[in-house]
Amino acid sequence: MTVTAAPPPSVAPALLLSMPQLDDPNFRRAVVLLCQHTADGAWGLVLNRPTGASAAQAVRLDPPIAADNGLELWTGGPVEPERGCLLLGDDPDDVDSVQICHGVYISGSATLLRKLLERERSPRTRLLMGYAGWGPGQLDAELRQSAWLIMPIELDLIFDVPPAEMWETAIRRLGAEPGMLQMSPGVH
Repeated sequence: MTVTAAPPPSVAPALLLSMPQLDDPNFRRAVVLLCQHTADGAWGLVLNRPTGASAAQAVRLDPPIAADNGLELWTGGPVEPERGCLLLGDDPDDVDSVQICHGVYISGSATLLRKLLERERSPRTRLLMGYAGWGPGQLDAELRQSAWLIMPIELDLIFDVPPAEMWETAIRRLGAEPGMLQMSPGVH
């Protein structure tokens, strides 16, 4: 008789906070919205990487956008950087979207993108390019190696805290001092 181990339980949806010792430049001081975590892998969106570029100038829609409302373009991760995703704090009930948790929705709708670029900008809207992805068991291994801290999703952290302050704010909300974190299994 063959016994197969049950896959680790999903931690999604959650926020992943990179440990200070994580060497990958894509995830240094990163706050990641973990959207899905299964035995087949995991994916999420890096939340604190604004590009400084205008979303209206970065996207190509036909016909072109009439005016730029100042919506900024963000880097959602290193995987498929040409692929866009809208992160929303309000339910876009008239278009296709997926609810990640209460108050967080994602959509790939070009119709919604046009609406968001042409009307008054909402502070709870982001256009992210790319995503963070992990193969089967990869995130579980990184979690065992203490490469990430996990925290519940906090809407104000996602949408209201400035990106340069998001990681440290999240770490402190967990009750930790960022400079005292160590990357190794176990309790310190």
